This record gives sequence, structure tokens and C-alpha cells, in this order.
Amino acid sequence: MILNTGARTDIVQYFSEWLLKRFEEGYVYARNPLFPHKVTEYILTPDKIDAVLFCSKNYAPILPRLHEISDRYRTYFYYTITAYGKDIEPGVPSIEESIQTLIKLEKIVGKKRIAWRYDPVLLTKDYTINRHLETFSAMAEKLASHIDRCIFSFVEVYKKLEVNMPELMPLTIDDKERLAEGLGRIAGKYGIYLQTCGTDDDYSRYGIYRSGCTTLKMLEEANNCIFKEIKHKGLRDGCHCIESRDIGAYDTCLNGCKYCYANKNPRIARDNYYKLHDPNSPLLLGHLNDDDVLVEGKQNSFLLSDEREISLFDFFN
Repeated sequence: MILNTGARTDIVQYFSEWLLKRFEEGYVYARNPLFPHKVTEYILTPDKIDAVLFCSKNYAPILPRLHEISDRYRTYFYYTITAYGKDIEPGVPSIEESIQTLIKLEKIVGKKRIAWRYDPVLLTKDYTINRHLETFSAMAEKLASHIDRCIFSFVEVYKKLEVNMPELMPLTIDDKERLAEGLGRIAGKYGIYLQTCGTDDDYSRYGIYRSGCTTLKMLEEANNCIFKEIKHKGLRDGCHCIESRDIGAYDTCLNGCKYCYANKNPRIARDNYYKLHDPNSPLLLGHLNDDDVLVEGKQNSFLLSDEREISLFDFFN
């Protein structure tokens, strides 16, 4: 089973103590967001977890103890650093601070395990195409030697976003072409492998690869292991990612990003964080209720062999 710690909230930035406690105790509970009374238990021992995925906008809180996880488990780290400031991402560190933290992360886990996420790409009167390309270029120059790849996606406009971010300007086909051409050109200049996420649009003419942001091939190359050949459908239309199990909870992230899909509004997230989170609970929010149904999660392995690792012999024979 592949464990995901960052699809529903920024666990690394706001719940590191809880996460480390879960790995220390060897199990975690995850409440089903569609059926709230259904709670799934996952065993977190290394023999049950193929890899642990992290996605965060600030790894600083976990860096001092990250080795407790990274030394024992196969891992991959997504670090989201965008062009936006506090007007759009109020709880996120500055670009320069984020870059320095990513460099510190790379010293711990190695560049093969780190993907820089530059997404979502969106336009406002302040965040223009030229500003994106100028900022991306300055960031790419500093990050190129510390990352495995860069992943970007264009913002998906859903109804909640129309309310939370009225300044958002619709992306036209021409806008996307100009952005893709510019991002591809800059990535090529600095030798960065650039790929899209969550779309079937083809920008290969700009040196951009179309792939899932999490594939078994990526995890193999990052962790020197071999997975089975598995056919999968992705997580939604346009998604090419391998399936994973998320242990987070919606409406809990304090970053306050205006484009966020995981929070209804910042007030609910703050209330949940300060009133319901217990670092000692197996659940990210609250505790088991009397009417909850606790089920054992399916933890099928994707590994070809539990123990086999790629060696130099494999490459040359």
C-alpha cells in the first residue's frame, strides 16, 4: 500500500507531531469523508507500507525528526512553491524561505526523492503570464540541482473558487500555450524534467512530459526498488497517478490558500484545528465515536518483491 499524507491537508506543516506519533505507534485511523461514520485502520509498519508520499508547502516543522520516517520507509516528497504571496497564500512561507527549506530537505533525503510542484498556475491582474515566467525562471535557477523534477498544472475552476477568488481570470487556450511554452523553455535551460499533472493536454512540443504526479516508475527510481506491472485508471479524469491511501482530513489546513479545494472556508479549518485535533489520537480530528464503524484497511502491496532492491548488478546484466 502507498500511504499519502498530503492530499487532504498539509499534515507536515501543521500536524507533524501527530504524524510522527502514528508511525511510532504503528497504526493510524482515517475517517471516510463521504461516509463519516466509517473509519479505516491502516498498519504503518514498514512491511505494510510500500512507500510514504508527502506533499507540503513547508517542511521546516518536520525536518529535525524526518529521519525517523525516511530512514525506515521508501518515500517521495512533493514541495509546492509557487509565485504567489500572502495575498493568495497567507499561511505559506516566502519563496526564498521555501527554497532554503527545500535545500535542507534535499540534504536529508536526496534530490531523487523530491519533486517541486509549481501549481496551480492561475492568472489575476497581478499574477500575469510574464510574472509567472520571471518568477519560475528565478526559482528554477536555484532549485534545479536539488530536485528530481518539476510538476505543474493549470487551475481548475470550480464553483467554490468563483466565490473565494473573484479576482481570478479565466485561462484561455492561448494563455495555456504561452505559459507552457515559457515554462518548458525555462525548464530546458536549467535541465529540469518538467511534467503536467491532472490533464490529458499534450504540451510535448515544449519539452513537457504528460504523466501522473505519482507513478510506480518514479517511486522505483527514487527508492531503488521494483514494483509489479499494474494497470490502473488514475484517481479522476486526466489523472495518471497510482492509487494511494490518504490519512488526512479536509477542512483542517491553516495555509488559507484562496484556490484551495480542501477547505470550505478558513474559519472552519481553524475551528477544526484548535477544537478537534488531539496529537495523541489515532484520528487526525477527534476520536472514535460510539456509532463509528472501524474497519481494517486493505493494504495490498505493489512491490514485485518485499525485499528485492535494484543493485549495480541489475543495471549491467
